[in-house]
Amino acid sequence: MLVTLGDLVDDIVVDLDQPINQAADTHARIFHRRGGSAANVAARFARTGPARFIGQVGTDSVGMRLISELARDGVDVSFVRREGRSASIVVLVDSEGERTMLVDRGSARALDGVESAWLEGATALHLTFYSLLDEPIATTSRRLAALAAERGVPLSVDLSSTTLLADAGIDGVDAMIADLRPSVVFANADEAASVGIDGPFAGAATIVKRGAGSCVVYPVDGGSFEVPSIPVASVADTTGAGDAFAAGFLGHAEWSADLAGAAAAGHAAAHELLVERSAGR
Repeated sequence: MLVTLGDLVDDIVVDLDQPINQAADTHARIFHRRGGSAANVAARFARTGPARFIGQVGTDSVGMRLISELARDGVDVSFVRREGRSASIVVLVDSEGERTMLVDRGSARALDGVESAWLEGATALHLTFYSLLDEPIATTSRRLAALAAERGVPLSVDLSSTTLLADAGIDGVDAMIADLRPSVVFANADEAASVGIDGPFAGAATIVKRGAGSCVVYPVDGGSFEVPSIPVASVADTTGAGDAFAAGFLGHAEWSADLAGAAAAGHAAAHELLVERSAGR
């Protein structure tokens, strides 16, 4: 059972056919999609094993839709709380598949208080940096991480965003993450560069994702190695690929002892998502 804590949001995807024409019309395809990094990890993990999502959505119809869609993906949503209005993100996707996100967190960051039942049956806990800054969800995340450590449940943390890392103060991020005692840390190339990752970060095995390139793995005992990705003929939208990687990695049996095999499983999960996106699914 993988337990994730974080955001469940309404992604408003704007698939741009051309560069944005300032102060004029721009042709685009616009649609809604369930999003949120922690929810994405849970949904992708649920394809191969049990997953539980912890978070908060609004009392509006959007929140009900988001919960229902995540449940249809096979995720345990019995602990999702409802208050205020649901979070939404406008995702601008350019012709290369890269995305820019405009974020309205709604009540997602208002998750307050830990229930011990959240970790019942858990074999791993996954947190994102999105949930480690704003209160009260930051305190909730830290308390759940401490409870996981008491129960011997390994923790993974995704650094999530260069903007958030800068907001937290780059020099203090290492200590902030180390206090959570993670077993593995995920970062993309930009995030890794921003905090100067060139080995195990915060005392944990560290995986640096590099898009279509090989990921770099830093085991806790030193050294490094690369694991190649799986090529995709065309990429329509990279949103959620990093989350799929994390889900695939954590879904690999004995991932803590077989980092190479887990990274290969991560690449396979990201590849599957990108192929689905390219096919319009």
